[in-house]
Amino acid sequence: MEEIKTENNGCQSDGVQLTCFSEESDGDVLLHFQIIRLQKQIYVWIGCNSASFGHLYAALPTRPSNAVGVTSLIGGSSDNTGSGIARRLVLKTGLNVVLACNLPNNNPMLEASAEKKLLQKLISLGYTKPQI
Repeated sequence: MEEIKTENNGCQSDGVQLTCFSEESDGDVLLHFQIIRLQKQIYVWIGCNSASFGHLYAALPTRPSNAVGVTSLIGGSSDNTGSGIARRLVLKTGLNVVLACNLPNNNPMLEASAEKKLLQKLISLGYTKPQI
C-alpha cells in the first residue's frame, strides 16, 4: 500500500487539475491512476501493469430521483469491470464521471482495492461531497 510515484498536482490551467499517482496493491500489483478535474466533471483512468486504455464508462447523476445513470462508451459489453466504480464515484462526488478502466477481468479484490485507493485520493483532493 505504499505510494510509488508522487502525484503531480502542480499542473493547473483554466480550472483544470491533473493528478497522477501509482500505488502498489496487495499481491505486488502496481496500479496507476490519472485524475483530470474539470469544472463539473472528473475523468479518471485506472491502469494495472500497463498503460492500455481499457473500458470507458460515463456516469452521471439523474434528477429528481438522485439515481446514477451509467453507460459503456468503449468495451464493457459483457465485462462490467469499472462500471460499478463509475457509479459509486458519482454518488461520492456528485459530479459527472468519465472512467477508463484497465483492470483484469474477474478480480473483484483488485477492483475494490483500486476503488479504495482512488477514493482516498479524491477525498484528500477535496473532490468528494461533504457527508451528512
